[in-house]
Amino acid sequence: MADPIIVIGAGQAGASLVAKLRALGYGGSLLLLGDEPVLPYQRPPLSKKYMSGEFTVDRLLIRAPSWYEEQKVETRLSAPVSAILPRDRLVALSDGSMLRYSKLALTTGSRPRTLPDAVGGNLAGVFTVRGLADADSIMPIFLPGRKLLVIGGGYIGLEAAAVASTKGLDVTLIEMADRILQRVAAPMTSDYFRALHTRHGVTIREATGLDALVGKEGRLVGARLKDGTRLDADLAIVGIGIHPNDGLAADAGLIVENGIHVDGQCRTSDPDIFAAGDCASFSWRGVRTRLESVQNAVEQAEHAAAAMLGAAGDYDPVPWFWSDQYDVKLQIAGLNRGYTDTVLRPGKRELSQSVWYYRGEELIAVDAMNDALAYGIGKKVLEARRSIPKAAVGDPSVELKTWLTAS
Repeated sequence: MADPIIVIGAGQAGASLVAKLRALGYGGSLLLLGDEPVLPYQRPPLSKKYMSGEFTVDRLLIRAPSWYEEQKVETRLSAPVSAILPRDRLVALSDGSMLRYSKLALTTGSRPRTLPDAVGGNLAGVFTVRGLADADSIMPIFLPGRKLLVIGGGYIGLEAAAVASTKGLDVTLIEMADRILQRVAAPMTSDYFRALHTRHGVTIREATGLDALVGKEGRLVGARLKDGTRLDADLAIVGIGIHPNDGLAADAGLIVENGIHVDGQCRTSDPDIFAAGDCASFSWRGVRTRLESVQNAVEQAEHAAAAMLGAAGDYDPVPWFWSDQYDVKLQIAGLNRGYTDTVLRPGKRELSQSVWYYRGEELIAVDAMNDALAYGIGKKVLEARRSIPKAAVGDPSVELKTWLTAS
């Protein structure tokens, strides 16, 4: 029997990659390795519908257990990989076993940045939200009246703050930068979400650094801020970004550059090893890029699967993202990297608006808050490599649909 294709990483990208291999007709042996004890599951609902109690674990699963049996995809869970030996085409598991592969895919994802022990990162009651185990640890103490400190004003922190506020916790969010979402969005988008959270009772403190978390008998009881302020806290959620899980690749001698370096075919510096998802960096519009989104995990993994079977063509997505906070859905199309101008377009219903990003006269991204029409038009225009004049976007009386077919 031929050696299997092995996929390391049983998350969204890993599940998408094995499914695409089968859909494209690959009939050989296929092995999916994961270090968690559960089949691949969706992560975005963890900090929203799972922690709010709307979703059970079964609803998080990307595919039912029977699918893996029917498709003859072998899964090994709770099976961490300790090393890759490319010269011998071997994968070493932490239990000492060795597995031979014909081709290998790395869909190892990412892990959250944590606070150092020196500032209290090791105290009980301090959490990150990345996996199912994290959410399960938080939920028993995620109770009305508890004081929650959220550290970091990115999307993870804001989503956690929204769920906590809705459940009746007393929430304070601190952000070291001058404003929330500063790294990923324009001031108008920051203003929108600051106002939204404030209306729901969340206290947002911007330009406020953390000096240290304060513990008593090993458990979090508060925080001391750089400006000398002291806050009481029963629990803290740290949302200060993620690291790509590229250690296995680096140790195996593969090129790593803010993630596992891949070409347009999702191939690493070893021609028989591919990578996709949060862990992989690729050239997008001439700039090495790593996308942290479900869309990228799915589409890049599917592209990698096709390339493993010999398909040509480079991966060239129009990135899109979303975030749910309270009753607001934020949809983002494109990347606003290097924008020079923004235009605010009011929506047609309460709390709806969109922010359009331009580099010079070129449209490069759209943030749409409760405005699916603006998102849809912006995404299609970006996919067509077209633009819309700023004056038209800024005039709500102008229908933008006409630019979908403009030459």
